[in-house]
Amino acid sequence: MALYLLYESASGYALLHAHGLDEIGQNTEAVRNSITDLNRFGKVVQLTAFHPFESALDALNQCNAVSEGLMTDELRSFLELNLPKVKGDKKPKFKLGLVDTKIGSHIHEVTKIPCESGDFVHELLRGVRLHFSKFLKDLKPGDLEKAQLGLGHSYSRAKVKFNVNRVDNMVIQAIFLLDTLDKDVNSFSMRVREWYSWHFPELVKIVNDNYLYAKAAKYIEDKSKLTEDKIPGLTDILGDEDKAKEILEAAKASMGQDLSPIDLINVQQFAQRVMDLSEYRRKLYDYLVTKMSDIAPNLASLIGEVVAARLISHAGSLTNLAKCPSSTLQILGAEKALFRALKTKGNTPKYGLIFHSSFIGRASAKNKGRMARYLANKCSIASRIDCFAENGSTVFGEKLREQVEERLEFYDNGVAPRKNIDVMKAAIEINQNKDTEMETEEVPTEASGKKSKKKKSKAAAAENGEAMDEDKEALEDSKSEKKKKKEKRKMEQQDKDVKNSDEQDGTAKKKKKKSKVEDGEDLQSASEIKKKKKKKSKIEDDE
Repeated sequence: MALYLLYESASGYALLHAHGLDEIGQNTEAVRNSITDLNRFGKVVQLTAFHPFESALDALNQCNAVSEGLMTDELRSFLELNLPKVKGDKKPKFKLGLVDTKIGSHIHEVTKIPCESGDFVHELLRGVRLHFSKFLKDLKPGDLEKAQLGLGHSYSRAKVKFNVNRVDNMVIQAIFLLDTLDKDVNSFSMRVREWYSWHFPELVKIVNDNYLYAKAAKYIEDKSKLTEDKIPGLTDILGDEDKAKEILEAAKASMGQDLSPIDLINVQQFAQRVMDLSEYRRKLYDYLVTKMSDIAPNLASLIGEVVAARLISHAGSLTNLAKCPSSTLQILGAEKALFRALKTKGNTPKYGLIFHSSFIGRASAKNKGRMARYLANKCSIASRIDCFAENGSTVFGEKLREQVEERLEFYDNGVAPRKNIDVMKAAIEINQNKDTEMETEEVPTEASGKKSKKKKSKAAAAENGEAMDEDKEALEDSKSEKKKKKEKRKMEQQDKDVKNSDEQDGTAKKKKKKSKVEDGEDLQSASEIKKKKKKKSKIEDDE
């Protein structure tokens, strides 16, 4: 049975035919001995076909597909063109040798090409890798090494590619630095108190806060020069006028010794350093809060930014924390106590770093362990949502916090909490509604952007053609004035015509009335004449 070898190089796919294996025998030791000698190995393995990659991007895509065990379209067409055709009924008379079994199973599923991967095939492909530059005749010395180096760099960059806004390493460094700054600021503040107390010991009892003490010590300087003029400045620092007056009264009757100007300068400089460190600590905390809102918003909203950052730092990364079960997360940070308990067969610890959460402190003594177990469960869910969700939101963290609050109330008062499935359904609905709102907001913004572009283009066109517009406006104004005059004339003529027609109608009506009156008068006169004639005729007849 013929054996073909598929070799995935940095410059392309190579298909080699291994023949004469019966002479060597399928023995790995014999093949291993023949690999180093090119004359012997070249008689057994010969290049059949080679498909170069089109570009570095194409090489990267093919390399990613091969590493994931997937066959690309280019590889499929290359194998179908250069290998004997596989008929459905008959058993194939060849095999394809591969390094990776995953891609071999995928090739067999899609193309029905029988694939083989074993020690014998691996030794043959190792020899191909060793002498591959000799198989390609047109290849220049150094080209294969350059291709391998470029592909290696691009493949490594693609594998290490990450979201810049979700780098949990920054949170790990920030929380380490925050803890270090807390220790340093506390120790330096105590040193300022001890140093300045030689000069003004009463100030320690009046001002308790370390930061305010350093500011007050820098502002007061020499206690003997403290007057009522400095009371407004002290009230601005301390925020209390009574304390400022108390400091003034204490300075007048202070038991401290005087310091030289050089000593006071050193104390002031050290107090300024403590103040700067405190300011930097506050800025670092704000930075940590903003980073946690990007990296793990749900976990931060559930247990707070500092405790969440400590959990991520102790686990090594957010991914490692998401992989931890809730039982491991519960005792994270108490490993020494756990192993000591296992060694001495004592009680194992109930909580680790999550003890710093406010929920554990609010729970009663008998319910602290139960509360720690429940809180660890919710923290595990929140960390997995933050790690694997594409869009970060605090919806799930807020709902999980509500569940912890309800469980705390259940332990105290016996009020039954909601079921987890109902809470998660509500959270999913709220998250989906937010996503739809974001999509609907994006559409009008795009339309408004287009409108603004049109307005800008119109404004630019107007600016470019101001002279033309002025001429056009002048012409249009003159034309509009002429049109208005013509329209006025037409309106006046129409009004005159209407008046004339009305006058003519009135005169015609008057004439008709006059004619009617005259006709009536004529009729009356004729009837009177007839009556008179009749009377006269009657009188004559009587006579």
